[in-house]
Amino acid sequence: MFKKILIANRGEIALRIIRTCREMGIKTVAIYSTADRESLHVRFADEAVCIGPPSSALSYLNIPQIMATAEITNADAIHPGYGFLAENADFAEVCTEYGIKFIGPSPDQIRKMGDKITAKDTMIKAGVPVVPGSDGLIKDLKQGIKTAKETGFPVILKATAGGGGKGMRVVWDEDGFQEAWEKARQEAKASFANDGIYVEKFIEEPRHIEIQIAGDQQGNVCHLSERDCSIQRRHQKLVEESPSPFMTPALRKKMGAAAIKAGKAINYEGVGTVEFLVDKHRNFYFMEMNTRIQVEHTVTEEVIDHDLIKEQIKIAAGEPISGKNYIPQMHAIECRINAEDPFNDFRPSPGVITSFHSSKGHGVRVDTHVYAGYSVPPYYDSMIAKLICRAQTREECITKMARALDEFIVEGIKTTVPFHQQLMRDESFRNGDFHTGFLQTFEMEKPEK
Repeated sequence: MFKKILIANRGEIALRIIRTCREMGIKTVAIYSTADRESLHVRFADEAVCIGPPSSALSYLNIPQIMATAEITNADAIHPGYGFLAENADFAEVCTEYGIKFIGPSPDQIRKMGDKITAKDTMIKAGVPVVPGSDGLIKDLKQGIKTAKETGFPVILKATAGGGGKGMRVVWDEDGFQEAWEKARQEAKASFANDGIYVEKFIEEPRHIEIQIAGDQQGNVCHLSERDCSIQRRHQKLVEESPSPFMTPALRKKMGAAAIKAGKAINYEGVGTVEFLVDKHRNFYFMEMNTRIQVEHTVTEEVIDHDLIKEQIKIAAGEPISGKNYIPQMHAIECRINAEDPFNDFRPSPGVITSFHSSKGHGVRVDTHVYAGYSVPPYYDSMIAKLICRAQTREECITKMARALDEFIVEGIKTTVPFHQQLMRDESFRNGDFHTGFLQTFEMEKPEK
């Protein structure tokens, strides 16, 4: 087992990893930018090293600086968390060259799933259902229109190096194709320095359902059931839950088997997530694979009572997985608490938290790195906490979450707590009647002045 792990990340996920490492008797090294000097992950790590100014490029994405810190502190492994360098194959390769274990898949596995066209081809060969569309990247506008017509409108243009909704455009007819094509390419190039675009059939009113998997160095892969991540705004998840209210035992079995096929197709090592779009007829299609721990891993942990960070570390150390395909016995929901104003188009709201009280009680979990007096910086993702509730049934879980949200107090900045409070009262959400476009028609009730 590792003696010391450097955590190449920040905020709540860094603190989450520190807690598991401490329980496993492993020393930790936190890295931080000058903007994160007062973050709790810095305070609770065994060692903490400032690696640069607020800019991510000069700190959390600065591979030479991170590797120098790992060498100086004698870390024998690096945990990348999520975001930043978590799916950077070059970083994983550098770790290997330095003799430091990257806690995650191999560089080759990351590359196979990081490029969406390569991932789609891999899934087709593995027999995993994929969304109909282009065979590879679109070379030019003419080919794009031809492919769209053959696929059948509506279609969606996607950046091959994409993520977070960047470089994506829905096209409803031929007339709108050229404008969408140009905008998608421009956005993809600006975001990823890669303007490669491919075309897929646009699945109307889909559910976004993902399967958590784990694979070890011995070639074993198992699934840890599903999460429903359909409550999204601009392709960014806001609420996740397990099990999905849309799932049936037969569909879970099929999707679980498909996710295992996906993992075995690349000899996957580590904890990862295979993401699917599921149409209203319960046909499912591979969308992408995240070769890392995810923000919403907590939901799975609560319904199967299993520490996924610990599982990651054990797999990286060469230990085998249990091989068991888990079926959730309880229900869990996660609300992402972001420093955003839900009454003002979710505008970011950085600043000093003057008062902070997190929810408590049976079946309530809060993962956060903030506290009263903490200054939320404007440089990074706006999420400041994750509120997770667990109960015997979905109805009980929603009721518990509504109560926990009422107790969640953050003053000094705006947060998404009011949005979540209203969502938990929404009849369609409570009935499980929603899809990825649900929030486009969800109207917030503005508070009385």
